[in-house]
Amino acid sequence: MPNRPRPLLIFAKAPVPGRVKTRLIPALGAKGACELYIQLLRHSLQQTIDWPAQRYLYAPQIDHPLLQQLAKDHNLTLRQQVGADLGERMANALAEHPDGALLIGTDCPDMSTAVVQQANIALATHDAAVVPSEDGGYVLIAQRQPDAVPFTNMQWSHDRVMHDTRKRLQAAEQSLWIGPTLWDLDDPHDLQRLPVNLRPQMSGTA
Repeated sequence: MPNRPRPLLIFAKAPVPGRVKTRLIPALGAKGACELYIQLLRHSLQQTIDWPAQRYLYAPQIDHPLLQQLAKDHNLTLRQQVGADLGERMANALAEHPDGALLIGTDCPDMSTAVVQQANIALATHDAAVVPSEDGGYVLIAQRQPDAVPFTNMQWSHDRVMHDTRKRLQAAEQSLWIGPTLWDLDDPHDLQRLPVNLRPQMSGTA
């Protein structure tokens, strides 16, 4: 079945203050930024809870109690991220799923099963699927079969990640489906865009 649901890989970090959402620390403090990260992680898991295939939670530190509890509560398979940089970690995770998989992070409040399903359907006729983010990166990448081309020796965290990914796939003659652009939460000015139920308690935030 070409539109069979593929595994969904959710990339996360152990919620340690000072180690997550560091660009939000000037606005929220290390503890506040960490608490918001936990909210976003829980939100991402809830938003994709009805994904009909297995969901995997990939993290560098799988012994963290919260990650273990979330994996249990959501029937997630907890797996270790392996690699020297983000690209290597994503490539290695996708390589564990030879029949294809979809990969998301936890920074996109609008990520949902419906978005994942669009990308999954696109893999029936494309080698790869990407949902771009407004900052020039992407919030989802999916592959019909594993290939390290989009990830090897890439520069990350700049406004041309999506552009560079597209060029790499074109050069490798891989067909690419590009979904609607979404936004992800990175900087303090993004906080005002959060849904009310996700907004941190801070002065000036309704």
